Amino acid sequence: MTFEEELLHDAEDDRQTVEFIKNYLPQDLKQAFTDEQLYYFLDVIVEYYADSGILDTEPDAEGYIDIDIEAITEHLARQAKKDNMGTFSPEDLRWIVEGEMEYAESLDEE
Repeated sequence: MTFEEELLHDAEDDRQTVEFIKNYLPQDLKQAFTDEQLYYFLDVIVEYYADSGILDTEPDAEGYIDIDIEAITEHLARQAKKDNMGTFSPEDLRWIVEGEMEYAESLDEE
């Protein structure tokens, strides 16, 4: 796969992830986040996974990695404030993190 093809593939995967998250959000939060914010949070989640070393963790006997969702949501809230994206509650951001995880899990099931 060429670099350009890889970029197009990544962009399409991000688009599908954001659409999944939008559908995953509860009704009262569907209007709380713009597409731009969802793409931003998706990028921050990916950066968090890479920087935290969580992707290097050995899976348990069932093949799962223990992920601290609270730590991720708190990181997202801090980073969004730092990047002037707005002030968000970790409780609301939890839906985005869980939606991203559910989307990734749905790909594993295919």
